[in-house]
Parts: sequence; C-alpha cells; structure tokens
Amino acid sequence: MIGELRAQDALAAEPPGRRLVLLRHGRTAWNEAGRAQGQADIELDDLGHRQAEAVASHLAALEPAALWTSDLARARQTCSYLEKETGLSAVHDERLREFSVGQRQGLTAAEFAERFPHEHAAWVSGDENLRLPGAETTVEVAERMTAALHDCLAALEPGRAGIVVTHGAALKVGLAGFLGWPLDAADSLQGVHNCGWAVVTELGDGGRLRLSSYNESLRPGLATGPERLVP
Repeated sequence: MIGELRAQDALAAEPPGRRLVLLRHGRTAWNEAGRAQGQADIELDDLGHRQAEAVASHLAALEPAALWTSDLARARQTCSYLEKETGLSAVHDERLREFSVGQRQGLTAAEFAERFPHEHAAWVSGDENLRLPGAETTVEVAERMTAALHDCLAALEPGRAGIVVTHGAALKVGLAGFLGWPLDAADSLQGVHNCGWAVVTELGDGGRLRLSSYNESLRPGLATGPERLVP
C-alpha cells in the first residue's frame, strides 16, 4: 500500500508535458484557384485574413509561451494576428516553409498535366525517383520540418504550449517525421483546412509524443466550399 502511494506521489510530481499547435495559414487566392504555391510569396486573401483573425482569438486562450512561423507572407500574416492577441513576437524560421514544388509553382493540376505530362504522371503516382527541377522531395521536407519542430518543443518550459504557423503539405510530412511515423503515413492524413490545426502533446517531461487532435478548425461562415490542399 505504501509503495502504491509513493508511486502515485511520483506520478503526481512528474512535470506536465509540453504542447505544440501546428497551424496552417489562412486562405490565399491561389488556394482558392487550386494553384501550387510552393515557396511563392503569396499573401492572404480577404477570407484568409478573417480566418486568421478568428483562429488567433481562439488559440490565444491556450496562453502560448512562444510563436514560430514560416517566413513566407501567408504564414507571417496569419501569425501576425496571433502576435496581436498574445503580445508575443514570433520567430521566423525558413525550415517551416512549404515544399518547393519546382515546375508546378503557379500551375493548377490541369495546367501541370498539359504542360508537363510525364512529370505530372510521376507526381500523381508519388514517384520520388523523378524530381521536378527545383522541387524538394518528401524526405528533404520532412527532415527540415522535423528538426524545426523538435527545436520548437525543446524551447518550451514543461507544461507550456507553443504555436507553429506553417503550410498544409509540409505540416503533414513534418507531423509524421516529428511523431516518428513512416513518411508514407502522411498520405493517409486528410489535408488540413486553411487555419486548421493539429496538436502534439508530450507525455511527461521529455516523454513520448502523441497526436492529440488533427484538423481542428473554426469555420462558421468562413468556408466557401471544399478546400484544396495544394502545396
């Protein structure tokens, strides 16, 4: 009995785990048109600003201790609403950028198929052996995203939360790498909505990581239809 009580006391004394909220940026005109943005510096559209303002008010209730953001405009603009709500200044980290998509940048899927049929077929099939000029592979993106997310988590005190503003496709593969999943497991995840988020929770101080929620979003009156996840 005494041993059981001591074990319970030890568990009660264990520092609470840290949390990272991984937030996708708000909508852009290229999102709406289904154009591959990649690392093009596209700004939020009017709906994207409204999404970012709404989600910032909601996530500020978590009392985050730190903010990080991709240095691309659509992520920085989304994060600026969080900065306003929390009083924090975000760290800009280029490792949190979207995939570099090479020849696909600025094109819809139909335009890509018409102009580069061979490359489009390889992209659709997920063939990593055919790299588009200027494009990153899934492994490359997962490596930089995973390293960035581990650095973000390590910067938090026990029991605190941080918010990372990033991009849809990079979020999925970064999440898989961060959790130690096989990277192809990211293909089984639905694309995160604009200003949707996932939460990763640490089990105890320095413990295992758990996906606590995925693709949460605030969408009353903000969504105009099914959202496309185009990197």
